[in-house]
Amino acid sequence: MIIFSAPSGSGKTTLVRHILKTFPEHIAFSISATSRPKRGVEVNGKDYHYLSVEEFKQKVANNEFLEWEEVYAGTHYGTLRSAVQDIWATGKAVIFDIDVEGGLNLKAQFKENALGVFVMPPSIKILEERLHSRSTDNKESIARRIAKAEKELKTAELFDVFILNEVLEEACVKAEELVKEFLGI
Repeated sequence: MIIFSAPSGSGKTTLVRHILKTFPEHIAFSISATSRPKRGVEVNGKDYHYLSVEEFKQKVANNEFLEWEEVYAGTHYGTLRSAVQDIWATGKAVIFDIDVEGGLNLKAQFKENALGVFVMPPSIKILEERLHSRSTDNKESIARRIAKAEKELKTAELFDVFILNEVLEEACVKAEELVKEFLGI
């Protein structure tokens, strides 16, 4: 498995989409489950598996997640065991676009069978600008994300490698190199 983790707004989703386009025959995306509402034009089953809090908690009780967490009060995210197993059944590697805690949980479970990539934003200021430019979150939500990002940046050394996402083209090339080396392609 290939795990891309970062604070929200660092560019992990952009890098994961690039990797999926570059290596479609080798890699498939793990769609996370969440109890948060859809944002903008997100689609159930494509962006996330949207669950009610009750549905999410029932899946936790049934041990249906490889990892999960309550990121913010009442907002849960997790990796469904069945989604990962379905991808492996096709012979492909699984790629994740996942928050830092979830990425560390997966890396701890799958050790050398997982490549943990931390996507580093150029600065907190730029990260905040990126979140504002999305126009998907209110000011309070952005402030929560920035506070969380400041803590998450301290965990970068716990991942196998980090990519500084200052110049997107350079970050994409670095991501390709890492994936090729890890998968031996």
